[in-house]
Amino acid sequence: MSVRWHKLPDANATAEAGAHHIVNLLEEVLSGQEFATFAVSGGTTPKPMFQKLAATRFPWEKVHIFWVDERCVPPIDVASNYKLADDFLIRPAHIPGRNVHRVLGELSPATAAKRYAGEVCDFFGLEEGEMPRFDVVHRGMGPDAHSASLFPGEPLIDDREGIAAAVYVEKLHQWRVTLLPGVLLAAKHTVFVVVSGRSGGAVDGVGQTSRSVRTGPEACPTSVPRRTPSVKTISTSPVCRASVPSSYRVCGNMPMMAPPVVSSSTAGSPARSR
Repeated sequence: MSVRWHKLPDANATAEAGAHHIVNLLEEVLSGQEFATFAVSGGTTPKPMFQKLAATRFPWEKVHIFWVDERCVPPIDVASNYKLADDFLIRPAHIPGRNVHRVLGELSPATAAKRYAGEVCDFFGLEEGEMPRFDVVHRGMGPDAHSASLFPGEPLIDDREGIAAAVYVEKLHQWRVTLLPGVLLAAKHTVFVVVSGRSGGAVDGVGQTSRSVRTGPEACPTSVPRRTPSVKTISTSPVCRASVPSSYRVCGNMPMMAPPVVSSSTAGSPARSR
């Protein structure tokens, strides 16, 4: 596995680098198969990256779009991760509707999670106990270092068997549907895109020690498996200079490499929960 850290000066450069790397990964995938799978995240950070992705000369009709997580809101709600991707990537890039596999956030949380897990299983043709292997998974990081909708202390951080689940985020008083760790850990390529100021300093804590253990309420969900083929990190964070590919942390019971973070420093930027 290759792990590369890079530093960029601002959010725009970060979005450009993130889009460029993701397109390169998807092109590599398509060189050996008919279509690619791309799971995207929401929040504040992805918008400019989605815009840059949509502007590329890329055969998006060969890409199937999934979601890492979704808020339990209708698809036209401004808080919808689907709407964000639809407004700035799917429609501008003319991705066919048959290639869009969204979480039905307008349903009850449990029903939406069950339907989404079923769609993932059907698409990948999974047998019982198997995990899907997304070609590229785009993830972000919140101010508390949460990723997907797996917040610190969430019991599902230890789940390696499920595909997706409904989670209630107490501090946000909000239901969400999220892919579970077993799926995220099985991804072929994972790219974290993080704007440092919006991550509340969380990105600065990644990789500072070669090994650490965090358990209980502070268990950390930000993770990438050691078997992930490629890691791309672009950051202004000083911690990146100290990170090495062989270092990993254990958060809860989850071994992890320091994650791929496409990141810029935007000190003073308003933080918004993913």
